[in-house]
Amino acid sequence: MDRSLTRRSLLAASASIAVAPMARAFPEFMIRGEVKPVVISASNGNIFKNGGTETCVQKAYRLMMDGTDVLDALIEGVNILELDPEETSVGYGGVPNADGVVQLDSCCMHGPKRWAGGVAGLEGIRTPSKIAREVARGTDHHLLVGKGAQDFARNLGYTIEPDLNTERSRRIWLEWKRRTDKDHYLDPKAREVASLETALKMAEEGILDRMHVYGTINCDGINEKGEICGVTTTSGLAFKIPGRVGDSPILGAGLYVDQEVGAAGSTGRGEANLYNLCSFLIVEELRRGKHPKDAGMEALKRVAHNTVEKRLKNAQGHPNFGLQFYILDNKGRHAGVTLNGGGNYAVCDDKGPHFEALESLFP
Repeated sequence: MDRSLTRRSLLAASASIAVAPMARAFPEFMIRGEVKPVVISASNGNIFKNGGTETCVQKAYRLMMDGTDVLDALIEGVNILELDPEETSVGYGGVPNADGVVQLDSCCMHGPKRWAGGVAGLEGIRTPSKIAREVARGTDHHLLVGKGAQDFARNLGYTIEPDLNTERSRRIWLEWKRRTDKDHYLDPKAREVASLETALKMAEEGILDRMHVYGTINCDGINEKGEICGVTTTSGLAFKIPGRVGDSPILGAGLYVDQEVGAAGSTGRGEANLYNLCSFLIVEELRRGKHPKDAGMEALKRVAHNTVEKRLKNAQGHPNFGLQFYILDNKGRHAGVTLNGGGNYAVCDDKGPHFEALESLFP
């Protein structure tokens, strides 16, 4: 017997034989390697400051790098937009529904803790993202809506305001109301077309920001430990039917986070996203090894394929609405993709806050 084959060397050799096939069987995404900390969001996350010195992505990144829990840092970031009266697609001063009432939706997901919370149709509280986090922390549920969500927040000590309109948001609503049928209940198809065309016309005239017709901010982040979280918050579709809830507070649509894979969130036409559960789809494409950009494009192709109604198509047969996805994987790689046109998304990393171009499916 060769005495150089000690008990220790035999054990090491047998362990390597047993482990090697298993290691090859694991998907590539499980092999972490170096993680690049980063916070990404819709473009408004690097515009509004609510009178302060930092934007959403800037503050969230700073807090995250200082050791704050990733989700808490992201919520502190989006609170800037929720509280800024100049941002008419999120929180306080968001464009109201058809009755002139500001109704807010939000969702958050914590990758490491594997929990999530959401609120929809919430009135009277400027920061729905905080209430979404309270739902996740303090209940056995994910989604609370309407008066139930408001009562839940009141029970926790949050002040309920009678009206979240600002002078600006109310003026926008009154102008829209003036331009549409006073009863507002036309033939369903005609009503939707007339409502959207009116809103877009107001955007062309500079009364309403075109990006705020659909509204929303999604913000996702990963720290140096690889902990991934995300939050989406919105005042919803401009002049929506009261009670309408879009994709923002719905898991798998407006937001989805998987600690082992990555995160994805959206802005734009919520109904198109809901029909396809795109954020979940994108994360599953990341799981299969796709780059964030390619995973996002796969979701946009699915949306385009499933958009069959003539009223939702342009002359080229492509979807005539806006839809964007913001994708972050477990290495810190990221991308922003959009159905039509160009645009930017916001990023903050070791280079500071900046914009990067959205990749478009259609020119």
